[in-house]
Amino acid sequence: MKRLVAALALAAAPLNAQSFDVTAIGVRGGVDDGNLTAWMIAPHGDKRAVMCDVGSLVNGIEAARKRGTLKGSRETILHDDIRGYMISHAHLDHLAGMLIAAPDDSKKPIYVLPSVGQKILDSYFNWDAWANFTDRGKAPALGNYRLTDLTPGETRPIDGTAMTLTAYPLAHGGVESTAFLVATDKASLLCLGDTGPDSLEKQPRLAQLWQAVASRVRDRNLKAIIIEVSYASDRPDKLLFGHLTPAYLLRSLHALEAAAGGKGALKGLPIVVSHIKPVLSGPDPRVTILRELNAGNDLGVRFILPDQGMRWAF
Repeated sequence: MKRLVAALALAAAPLNAQSFDVTAIGVRGGVDDGNLTAWMIAPHGDKRAVMCDVGSLVNGIEAARKRGTLKGSRETILHDDIRGYMISHAHLDHLAGMLIAAPDDSKKPIYVLPSVGQKILDSYFNWDAWANFTDRGKAPALGNYRLTDLTPGETRPIDGTAMTLTAYPLAHGGVESTAFLVATDKASLLCLGDTGPDSLEKQPRLAQLWQAVASRVRDRNLKAIIIEVSYASDRPDKLLFGHLTPAYLLRSLHALEAAAGGKGALKGLPIVVSHIKPVLSGPDPRVTILRELNAGNDLGVRFILPDQGMRWAF
């Protein structure tokens, strides 16, 4: 089954776009602690990258090195190539890799919505759970990481790179999460943290995000979307805990299609499916999720289910 999923993922990947290089440092949610959500994003052909979430880090770098998709030593990639971290929310499966690497990391910014930054300080960099490697919070602040607050909808540079970012709030089971629009002067890419469907979260966060990026979709400026699907569609709503299923993702993508101009607006758009939660026993849920996504795909999008260490040029 693993070979089947990998083959389908490769078949779905676009081969001719060359705006961003995206490396899957970690792709899972749940119990797979060496392979948790983490995406390395850089302009095509430019090593200066930013991470979108960092559930895993050094383990994922090593996996990509073994595949040959990242070149250079672990130290060079961690210290020099990765110029900053965008953290969507403060759950461990989205930042544990950064925490573990902090004592040996180079100085760099952490980009966060203010609520997320405060939770990171309160929960982790507090000299109880972990030393304070940031420039704020409980003394002594070691200053290795520079917490950088983001204002929703405002664009700012990603320091040390040729990219900008714009943050949009998401709703994740009572927790504020974040979608990051990463852009160059020619193209953009959207990376979402965990999110529930608007209908269950009772907040129009995804609808607002789609309105914000609709013109980029119309102009073919948006090159890919990285978005979570944690469970298959038969999971009860009360057990989703702020996550998406294939049915909810398809419904939301139809809303983006409508916002971007209607039928065919998303044709060919790569949708990278992240954060699938593995099970300790039983069938691989990725097979079911991919089947459900493809069965409902009347949008013409390209669903990609990645393996750790894979890399694409979008």
